[in-house]
Amino acid sequence: MSYAQEFESVDLIVGSNAETRGVDAFVLSLIKCERQVRRLLTYVVFQYPCFVAADIPKLRCVLERNKGVYFDGLIQGFDALSPRSIQELVGQEYGRLRPRLIEATGHRNKIFHGQLTSSGLNREELLAYVSEIRCWCKALSHAALAEIGYDGFARDSFRKYDEIRLWERCKFQLTDIASYESFIKQHMQR
Repeated sequence: MSYAQEFESVDLIVGSNAETRGVDAFVLSLIKCERQVRRLLTYVVFQYPCFVAADIPKLRCVLERNKGVYFDGLIQGFDALSPRSIQELVGQEYGRLRPRLIEATGHRNKIFHGQLTSSGLNREELLAYVSEIRCWCKALSHAALAEIGYDGFARDSFRKYDEIRLWERCKFQLTDIASYESFIKQHMQR
Protein backbone atom coordinates (compact mmCIF):
# COMPACT_ATOMS: atom_id res chain seq x y z
CA MET A 1 0.00 0.00 0.00
CA SER A 2 1.26 3.46 -0.87
CA TYR A 3 0.67 6.86 0.66
CA ALA A 4 -2.02 7.60 -1.95
CA GLN A 5 -3.78 4.28 -1.36
CA GLU A 6 -3.64 4.76 2.40
CA PHE A 7 -5.52 8.04 2.12
CA GLU A 8 -8.21 6.80 -0.29
CA SER A 9 -10.59 6.27 2.63
CA VAL A 10 -9.97 9.85 3.79
CA ASP A 11 -10.71 11.07 0.25
CA LEU A 12 -14.02 9.19 0.30
CA ILE A 13 -14.99 10.81 3.57
CA VAL A 14 -13.96 14.30 2.48
CA GLY A 15 -15.85 13.88 -0.81
CA SER A 16 -19.00 12.68 0.90
CA ASN A 17 -22.01 14.72 1.95
CA ALA A 18 -21.78 13.47 5.52
CA GLU A 19 -22.31 16.21 8.04
CA THR A 20 -19.40 14.86 10.12
CA ARG A 21 -16.92 14.55 7.24
CA GLY A 22 -14.58 17.17 8.71
CA VAL A 23 -14.13 15.52 12.09
CA ASP A 24 -14.17 12.00 10.60
CA ALA A 25 -11.46 12.77 8.04
CA PHE A 26 -9.44 14.66 10.67
CA VAL A 27 -9.42 11.83 13.19
CA LEU A 28 -8.73 9.15 10.59
CA SER A 29 -5.85 11.16 9.09
CA LEU A 30 -4.21 11.61 12.46
CA ILE A 31 -4.50 7.89 13.20
CA LYS A 32 -2.84 7.13 9.86
CA CYS A 33 -0.03 9.57 10.63
CA GLU A 34 0.65 8.03 14.03
CA ARG A 35 0.53 4.52 12.60
CA GLN A 36 3.01 5.50 9.87
CA VAL A 37 5.59 6.54 12.47
CA ARG A 38 4.99 3.38 14.52
CA ARG A 39 5.50 1.23 11.43
CA LEU A 40 8.67 3.10 10.50
CA LEU A 41 10.02 2.47 13.98
CA THR A 42 9.14 -1.23 13.99
CA TYR A 43 10.61 -1.61 10.51
CA VAL A 44 13.95 -0.12 11.62
CA VAL A 45 13.97 -2.33 14.73
CA PHE A 46 13.32 -5.46 12.67
CA GLN A 47 16.33 -4.74 10.46
CA TYR A 48 18.68 -5.75 13.27
CA PRO A 49 20.11 -9.19 12.55
CA CYS A 50 19.23 -10.41 16.05
CA PHE A 51 15.52 -10.38 15.09
CA VAL A 52 13.88 -12.99 12.89
CA ALA A 53 10.29 -13.80 11.95
CA ALA A 54 9.83 -15.92 15.09
CA ASP A 55 10.48 -12.76 17.17
CA ILE A 56 7.63 -10.74 15.66
CA PRO A 57 5.03 -11.64 18.33
CA LYS A 58 7.53 -10.77 21.08
CA LEU A 59 8.47 -7.47 19.41
CA ARG A 60 4.80 -6.53 19.11
CA CYS A 61 4.14 -7.54 22.71
CA VAL A 62 7.03 -5.48 24.10
CA LEU A 63 5.78 -2.33 22.38
CA GLU A 64 2.14 -3.03 23.24
CA ARG A 65 2.93 -3.57 26.94
CA ASN A 66 4.54 -0.14 27.23
CA LYS A 67 1.46 1.99 27.81
CA GLY A 68 3.53 5.18 28.14
CA VAL A 69 4.50 5.24 24.45
CA TYR A 70 2.64 7.77 22.34
CA PHE A 71 3.29 9.60 19.07
CA ASP A 72 6.05 11.78 20.52
CA GLY A 73 7.74 8.69 21.96
CA LEU A 74 7.58 6.91 18.62
CA ILE A 75 9.29 9.90 16.99
CA GLN A 76 11.90 9.98 19.76
CA GLY A 77 12.52 6.26 19.36
CA PHE A 78 12.86 6.50 15.61
CA ASP A 79 15.21 9.47 15.97
CA ALA A 80 17.32 7.62 18.56
CA LEU A 81 17.77 4.68 16.16
CA SER A 82 17.66 5.94 12.61
CA PRO A 83 20.63 7.54 10.87
CA ARG A 84 18.27 10.35 9.80
CA SER A 85 15.64 11.87 12.07
CA ILE A 86 11.96 12.36 11.34
CA GLN A 87 12.70 16.09 11.07
CA GLU A 88 15.32 15.47 8.41
CA LEU A 89 13.02 13.11 6.53
CA VAL A 90 10.01 15.46 6.59
CA GLY A 91 12.32 18.24 5.44
CA GLN A 92 11.63 21.94 5.05
CA GLU A 93 7.99 21.69 6.08
CA TYR A 94 8.82 20.13 9.46
CA GLY A 95 9.02 23.45 11.32
CA ARG A 96 5.56 24.43 10.13
CA LEU A 97 3.89 21.01 10.30
CA ARG A 98 5.15 19.64 13.62
CA PRO A 99 3.42 22.31 15.74
CA ARG A 100 0.24 21.75 13.74
CA LEU A 101 0.41 18.00 14.49
CA ILE A 102 0.83 18.79 18.18
CA GLU A 103 -2.27 21.02 18.03
CA ALA A 104 -4.17 18.39 16.06
CA THR A 105 -3.35 15.73 18.64
CA GLY A 106 -4.67 17.94 21.43
CA HIS A 107 -7.90 18.55 19.52
CA ARG A 108 -8.27 14.86 18.71
CA ASN A 109 -7.81 13.88 22.35
CA LYS A 110 -10.59 16.27 23.35
CA ILE A 111 -12.85 14.94 20.58
CA PHE A 112 -12.19 11.31 21.58
CA HIS A 113 -13.23 12.08 25.15
CA GLY A 114 -16.42 13.82 24.06
CA GLN A 115 -15.15 17.21 25.18
CA LEU A 116 -15.33 20.52 23.38
CA THR A 117 -12.14 21.97 22.01
CA SER A 118 -11.37 25.50 23.14
CA SER A 119 -11.07 26.45 19.48
CA GLY A 120 -14.59 25.39 18.44
CA LEU A 121 -13.18 24.03 15.18
CA ASN A 122 -15.39 24.12 12.13
CA ARG A 123 -15.28 21.76 9.16
CA GLU A 124 -12.92 23.95 7.13
CA GLU A 125 -10.44 24.16 10.01
CA LEU A 126 -10.55 20.40 10.52
CA LEU A 127 -10.02 19.84 6.80
CA ALA A 128 -7.05 22.24 6.90
CA TYR A 129 -5.52 19.94 9.52
CA VAL A 130 -6.24 16.97 7.23
CA SER A 131 -4.32 18.71 4.45
CA GLU A 132 -1.34 19.40 6.72
CA ILE A 133 -1.32 15.85 8.12
CA ARG A 134 -1.31 14.53 4.57
CA CYS A 135 1.56 16.85 3.65
CA TRP A 136 3.58 15.49 6.59
CA CYS A 137 2.77 11.86 5.73
CA LYS A 138 3.59 12.31 2.05
CA ALA A 139 6.95 13.98 2.71
CA LEU A 140 7.86 11.38 5.33
CA SER A 141 6.72 8.56 3.06
CA HIS A 142 8.84 9.59 0.08
CA ALA A 143 11.97 10.40 2.09
CA ALA A 144 11.76 7.25 4.24
CA LEU A 145 11.33 5.05 1.18
CA ALA A 146 14.46 6.56 -0.37
CA GLU A 147 16.46 6.45 2.88
CA ILE A 148 15.49 3.15 4.50
CA GLY A 149 13.51 1.28 1.84
CA TYR A 150 10.11 1.56 3.55
CA ASP A 151 7.48 4.30 3.55
CA GLY A 152 5.52 3.40 6.68
CA PHE A 153 2.37 2.53 4.75
CA ALA A 154 3.08 -0.87 3.21
CA ARG A 155 1.26 -3.41 5.33
CA ASP A 156 4.07 -5.48 6.79
CA SER A 157 6.65 -3.44 8.69
CA PHE A 158 8.21 -6.61 10.11
CA ARG A 159 10.23 -7.53 7.04
CA LYS A 160 13.87 -7.49 6.16
CA TYR A 161 15.29 -5.20 3.51
CA ASP A 162 18.52 -6.80 2.40
CA GLU A 163 19.63 -4.14 -0.09
CA ILE A 164 20.98 -1.96 2.71
CA ARG A 165 22.35 -2.93 6.09
CA LEU A 166 20.41 -0.24 7.89
CA TRP A 167 21.15 -1.53 11.36
CA GLU A 168 24.86 -0.85 10.83
CA ARG A 169 24.08 2.85 10.35
CA CYS A 170 21.78 3.07 13.35
CA LYS A 171 22.85 5.15 16.34
CA PHE A 172 21.88 2.57 18.95
CA GLN A 173 22.54 -1.15 18.73
CA LEU A 174 19.88 -3.65 19.72
CA THR A 175 20.98 -7.18 20.53
CA ASP A 176 17.82 -8.95 21.69
CA ILE A 177 14.26 -8.47 22.94
CA ALA A 178 15.48 -7.31 26.35
CA SER A 179 17.62 -4.56 24.79
CA TYR A 180 14.59 -3.44 22.75
CA GLU A 181 12.47 -3.30 25.89
CA SER A 182 15.17 -1.29 27.65
CA PHE A 183 15.44 1.02 24.63
CA ILE A 184 11.69 1.69 24.74
CA LYS A 185 11.81 2.55 28.44
CA GLN A 186 14.85 4.77 28.02
CA HIS A 187 13.95 6.61 24.81
CA MET A 188 10.24 6.36 24.14
CA GLN A 189 8.12 6.37 27.30
CA ARG A 190 6.57 9.48 28.76
